[in-house]
Amino acid sequence: MSHDDAIWASLPVPAFLIDADNRIADVNSAAEGFLNTSRKGAVGHPIWQVVAIDAPIEEAFDRSRRDGTPLFVNDIDVGSAQRAPLQCAVQVAPVQGSAGEMLMLISPRELAGRLTRTHSAKSAAQSAIGMAEMLAHEIKNPLAGITGAAQLISMNLQPEDLELTDLIVEESRRIVKLLEQVEQFGNLQEPGFQPVNLHDILDRARRSTALGAGSHMKFVEEYDPSLPMAWGDPDQLLQVVLNLLKNASEAAGKAGGTIRIRTFFEHSFRLRRSDGTGKSLPLQIEIIDDGPGLPPAIRDDIFDPFVSGRENGTGLGLALVSKIISDHNGWISVSSVPGKTVFRLSLSRVPREGGKKE
Repeated sequence: MSHDDAIWASLPVPAFLIDADNRIADVNSAAEGFLNTSRKGAVGHPIWQVVAIDAPIEEAFDRSRRDGTPLFVNDIDVGSAQRAPLQCAVQVAPVQGSAGEMLMLISPRELAGRLTRTHSAKSAAQSAIGMAEMLAHEIKNPLAGITGAAQLISMNLQPEDLELTDLIVEESRRIVKLLEQVEQFGNLQEPGFQPVNLHDILDRARRSTALGAGSHMKFVEEYDPSLPMAWGDPDQLLQVVLNLLKNASEAAGKAGGTIRIRTFFEHSFRLRRSDGTGKSLPLQIEIIDDGPGLPPAIRDDIFDPFVSGRENGTGLGLALVSKIISDHNGWISVSSVPGKTVFRLSLSRVPREGGKKE
């Protein structure tokens, strides 16, 4: 066995080598166990017929191959004809130097039972911040007292001693801000669905960001003028876009950069469920920046609470984004390499008469 073959066989997660025609070229032993089938029974078959993924990943997969960029998707149900779906993280990357081959890794998150996307997002949020939310009210009161006391003390200090009280006030306010974000995360209400003009939302978010965190950034709008109305909560969707624009602006650093805001309609974009049914999510928003990209150590967990790539970051912004999009029955994905990070939101349009979404 060659060194490369030994590495392939030793991978602890299911791994699939996929050829340019989206057929399985090879699987490792972990993939055989995951599919409950042999290598011979998998090789040569179309990947999307062998692996059932509860997400519209095919289009993103093709873009990853075309653009030469990796794709990371968390908390989706993955199964096969021989086994029930499990909640997994999926990583996709082009094979360097090949003729269109792709590598796909599947990391099961739940080893028993099936969790829906919406339930899993809420469960993760509750488990990660439940205790913090409960304590937030109690902690904020003494912090307010500490801040007030430090400000009173500073009135009688010499200028050279003010640095210490200023530090107390500054750090106390930072903690209060974090606690307020925790409370906001836990108290987020269910979406108040109504028709939403996404371009109005994007314009409001862009103007707000350009006056604040993104004042050093250049914004480029690439809007599809024929985009129909979305079905969602305008305030919550605004919060999503504000978070993404703020993150992109802060990632660029003081040097600045360019943020592209793109919308388009993709009629074939569907969320495929394990029972064979699908849900149309044709409205697409992409937030694209030319910053340094996501740190490799956190790419797989970027939507989890308290995961942050910035010093002093709270790690709640993208977790909140993921929760809101999940509550909207939508889909979010990210692809990132140095110089290009793309966050993509997929949403449903206004229901047709009779209350059924398209």
